[in-house]
Amino acid sequence: MSRWWRQGPGWWDRTGEEGTRWPWPSTLLLTLFVLAGSKYAAQQQVGDRADLDLFARVLLVAGSGILLWRHRQPVLVVFGTAAAAMLYLGAGYPYGPVFLTVALACFSAIVAGHRKAAWGALGMLWAGHVLVAHWLYQWLPPAKDPPAPWGQQGVIAAWVVAIVAVSELVRTRREQWVRERAERAQAARRRADEERLRIARELHDVLAHSISVINVQAGVGLALLDTDPEQARTALTTIKAASKEALGEVRQVLDTLRTPGDAPRAPAPGLDRLPELVTQAASTGLTVVVEGAPPPLPPGADLAAFRIVQEALTNVVRHSGSRHARVRLDHDEAALRLRIDDDGPATGADAGGSGNGLAGMRERAAALGGTIEAGPRPGGGFRVLAVLPLKVKAKEDDR
Repeated sequence: MSRWWRQGPGWWDRTGEEGTRWPWPSTLLLTLFVLAGSKYAAQQQVGDRADLDLFARVLLVAGSGILLWRHRQPVLVVFGTAAAAMLYLGAGYPYGPVFLTVALACFSAIVAGHRKAAWGALGMLWAGHVLVAHWLYQWLPPAKDPPAPWGQQGVIAAWVVAIVAVSELVRTRREQWVRERAERAQAARRRADEERLRIARELHDVLAHSISVINVQAGVGLALLDTDPEQARTALTTIKAASKEALGEVRQVLDTLRTPGDAPRAPAPGLDRLPELVTQAASTGLTVVVEGAPPPLPPGADLAAFRIVQEALTNVVRHSGSRHARVRLDHDEAALRLRIDDDGPATGADAGGSGNGLAGMRERAAALGGTIEAGPRPGGGFRVLAVLPLKVKAKEDDR
């Protein structure tokens, strides 16, 4: 009983089966207004129109009550309200707010996209009024009713045009609002996808490089643990340094995720850290020769260039039998060119990588408007060639 008292009977539920809310309050208020307004209009038109009786009130209530379905069956409702208004006027009842029900039904139909149905219902109502006012009036109440002046038809036509114009304006604005909201949602999803890919690339590049170094050094340490303890100690020291660096960079990425509105606490790595990469590669037995010097780069391009070189050297450690690699940096006013070569051959070994290294490099270059070419060299070995524009897109600079 208490639940019924709080929620009301089941038929009062404003939400229908399809999730559309029943417009009970507005329909009830409009019905009361139409009844009261029609009664007042009847008092002002005594002798000119028929008095309101039970049938008139039934038509008024039916024409207003059907508006409950205007969100579910807009075509049925617009024709229903027009038919009720035609019967009401054909019976000779007073002019008044009965037209409001047709106006609201027409508005709902046009906003819902049923424009032809709304125009047809209004045209039917106007044509019916013309027939009643200029031909059928002789056989319809009230008795001895003269024909209506043609100027009245102009007023009704203007009323119809005004309803259609306002409804079309609202429909257009609503469609524009829905389209803009969909575009904003799509843009938000796109930004979220881009951010997710960026974080995935960062984590991949950080972990893949460090884990590859750890993998190699762990193998060295195990092999030399009994025969050369000092060299095994050096390998373990390298493992400790690589893992510490990886933890620091992962922590930086996680801090950015936890506080997206704050600036990073540590600067993003750039090509100024190339010597560190060379040192780390040397600890795995890979000798790296760097040729050229990088120009001043925007933060996004500097990070991308560093990660590309880092991933390329990581792939040499993982998959190449060569113990020598060359990194060449060349630039002009338009672009920075990075070339990473090794002499091969490929070992076919797997150091625990995910296989996303080349894809991540291409994504980083593409985000800046650059390109990546990677593949075997004609004379043997493998080459990665990256071209990054120095004039980075505004989108990248803002990010």
